[in-house]
Amino acid sequence: MSFLWSWALLLYLLVPLLVAAYLWMLRRPPRERVRYSSLELAARAAAAGGRWRRHVPAALYLLTLSGVVFTVARPVAPVPVPDNRTAVMLSIDVSRSMMAHDVVPTRLDAAKKAAIEFVRNLPRGAKVGLVSFSSYATLVTPPIEDHERVIQAISSLNLEFATAIGDGLLEAVYALPGRQRPDSAAVPGEPGVAPAPPASVVEHLPPATVVLLSDGQSNRGTPPEDAATVARQWRVKVYTVGLGSPDGTFLELGGRSIFVRLDEETLKEIAEVTGGAYWRVASAGELSRVYTRLGRSIGWERRPVEVSGLSAVAVAALFVGTLGVSLLWMHRLG
Repeated sequence: MSFLWSWALLLYLLVPLLVAAYLWMLRRPPRERVRYSSLELAARAAAAGGRWRRHVPAALYLLTLSGVVFTVARPVAPVPVPDNRTAVMLSIDVSRSMMAHDVVPTRLDAAKKAAIEFVRNLPRGAKVGLVSFSSYATLVTPPIEDHERVIQAISSLNLEFATAIGDGLLEAVYALPGRQRPDSAAVPGEPGVAPAPPASVVEHLPPATVVLLSDGQSNRGTPPEDAATVARQWRVKVYTVGLGSPDGTFLELGGRSIFVRLDEETLKEIAEVTGGAYWRVASAGELSRVYTRLGRSIGWERRPVEVSGLSAVAVAALFVGTLGVSLLWMHRLG
């Protein structure tokens, strides 16, 4: 925390002076002596006053004064504020393995619900888009500010075949503002990496993020590690979410048993290369928590903001409370 008028903090030097003055007044002998008819009555009067109770109003007034000095100094604190420059793409695996019921009601339904929560937690004005991938990647919605339209697109996702993680990531990267698929870029579904973009272009790009969810292994299209390299070149941070078990399991799909396994190593590598993070989830609740956490962090940035207004409100409330305590304990109310 910093202060715009830091010189005003010198007023805190008054605090020890006021404390010293208060203690001097307590020790000063009274001008008039009060006579009691008995020692019992004197003891009862002292007990009613309390040793510490009489000092509380003074302490509250001193605390209020300290709050006033703090407010006058115009404090500045880092506060989360919406970053409307940010664009984020959701890239969701819609392969057949997402039909599995090990996550209730199904993996795909849980992914849809979590993704919708993610979008709703983004700040108003943040651009968000959607890519689905299976055998190939599809740009469902480009990054837009209309969050309800993206939510409708998430709700309409359907299952396809196979898993092309690399293509799903590349499609999301090239859909982000300022990132364009070069003419020499590899065609989705074929190996190869496009040349790195010019540094003069990259350094002026707005911040961008991809949140990629998959529950299997990439078996189609661009190698995921190549797609991660492209994302890093375009300054795109990728957060990956793995849904399922790395040990693998058999799923009943269309009357056949199909073995599927979560490729954690690949998802971890994508996140590490691009400066993001990886989470593995095994339930709808865990998935929702991860997406909610991401939605509350992506699209926000901490900026120094003057908080003297909030401080003034707190000081005013403290002053009113101090007056109330003083009047109550001085028997002027009720």
